Amino acid sequence: MSLHLIGGGATTGADAPLYAPFVAEAALRAGNAGRARPRVAVISLHPEAEEKAAALGDLLTEAGTGPAIEVHLTAGRPGEPIGLGAIADVDGIAVGGGVVEDVRAELEPVFGELRRLVAAGVPYLGVSAGAMIAAEGSLGGGARIGGVVVSPEDAGEAGDELLIEAGIGLMDVAVEVHVAQRGMLSRLVAAVESGLITGGLGIDERTALIVSDGELRVVGKGSVWRVLPTEGGVLVSTIGT
Repeated sequence: MSLHLIGGGATTGADAPLYAPFVAEAALRAGNAGRARPRVAVISLHPEAEEKAAALGDLLTEAGTGPAIEVHLTAGRPGEPIGLGAIADVDGIAVGGGVVEDVRAELEPVFGELRRLVAAGVPYLGVSAGAMIAAEGSLGGGARIGGVVVSPEDAGEAGDELLIEAGIGLMDVAVEVHVAQRGMLSRLVAAVESGLITGGLGIDERTALIVSDGELRVVGKGSVWRVLPTEGGVLVSTIGT
């Protein structure tokens, strides 16, 4: 099982190396299945889903070093859950960003199949919200815990409480994104200290966390922040590139 989680912000050709390990793994799986070109499902549930799905597909294509990948784009629409056909018979699955609650809700009907495919060796790539929902407990929006502000508040979310909802369940600790750039480490720390979650990993922008066979590897410009509970508080450390 291999997870490739990117903390957002990686949207240009210069960021293609962050995606290269995922594409290489999909290509290896395709070769083992007797396919010359890897098939990759690219799913976007962003408000500008068609544009974002195409852009992510282009980045994955640019990241490849072998035969061109076969990209299967799915641009989701609000209120229309993703069906099993979007992830059928593929060598890799990539889920882009958007409003995390919307991404989670529209993908929820295929969570079980996603778990089955990843357990069978299909690599999963999650970008921003796509990374957040990979966890067993998915962090939502909201910058308050018990009414106390724990991170910068967006104008549209002022006063909202942080909610934890069921994610895909590919890993047992929560995932936060845009950490250094948006001041989200404090939210992750507060969520662990309050007991909302039992631990978390925070990923900076333009940074990828690769989880494979229980090992963690970091690629890119920033850090991954590990937040764990300890007696009387929390322990914060970084996993550097």
